[in-house]
Amino acid sequence: MTARLRAVGAFWYDFIIGDDWVIAAGVVLGLAGTYGLSRAGVPAWWLIPVVLAVLLPVSLSRAASGSLLPRRTRGPRTPQAAPRTPPGS
Repeated sequence: MTARLRAVGAFWYDFIIGDDWVIAAGVVLGLAGTYGLSRAGVPAWWLIPVVLAVLLPVSLSRAASGSLLPRRTRGPRTPQAAPRTPPGS
């Protein structure tokens, strides 16, 4: 039972957080801000598109800079395979 709960928790964490926790936190803050504005009587339909318009370039710049990509290590590469000799030589 514990293994199943752990697997379900890992799935939801990976599904919601994914590769970038900053974007997930930004979406949660945008939703909370929308809720707060709507409770105050302010039309809040515009907040989520603004938040997403800000988060998209942030996500793209983080991905392009390599902060989300695995690091490449410098080291010996595997040697190239020897060329194949044609049959009948």
